[in-house]
Amino acid sequence: MKRLLDILFSYLALLVLSPLLLLLALWIKLDSPGPVFFRQERVGRYKRPFFVYKFRSMSHRDPGTIDQQSERVVSSGDDDRITSSGRLLRALSLDELPQLINVALGNMSLVGPRPIIPEQLEVVPHWFEARFRIRPGITGLAQVKGRRSLSWEEQLIYDNEYAENQTFWGDMKILLLTFWVVLARKGIYGDDSKNWRAYREEWKQHSNSSPRLENEHQKRYLQINRK
Repeated sequence: MKRLLDILFSYLALLVLSPLLLLLALWIKLDSPGPVFFRQERVGRYKRPFFVYKFRSMSHRDPGTIDQQSERVVSSGDDDRITSSGRLLRALSLDELPQLINVALGNMSLVGPRPIIPEQLEVVPHWFEARFRIRPGITGLAQVKGRRSLSWEEQLIYDNEYAENQTFWGDMKILLLTFWVVLARKGIYGDDSKNWRAYREEWKQHSNSSPRLENEHQKRYLQINRK
């Protein structure tokens, strides 16, 4: 049922939204040099790699020159890397619309954990592995609970909660809430202290006492998950 809904909705949405998609593509092309689409490798179901598609919202750079481990977080719409068109695209989450192609292809679902980049795999503890048993989504539980205002660990907790308790009506609720979150422009940007790189540094600092750290993180996971 979930895959059938994904196929029907993604093809219908691509058809209905095609005029808007073409206008946005033209705007991006005229606004700044570079391709219309941003294409990036992500980790999908069962940790299989795939390429995600988004409208480019930042100044074009060669992907090979970007070090994800040290890349500066986009913390506001004033970031000088964001293009003029990109500010509106990000504000209304229009940059995510090409992921309907990923849904149609079967790489993604309408609802599910957001697909992570390969560099983030090392900061997904083993007790959050359930998120990889389902297709990643355009939106998800973490997105309607706070998006980028959440810490990395909170995002993983909501991802796991969704993966373990996914239902048809739960998906419908998340899709409806997503429209409200987008219109309200909530949680568009995060900050350095909450992202996966900060979590990675914490993990590295305690790597020599990993059994103790794992117990601490597992306890925190259980405490938050019971709320």
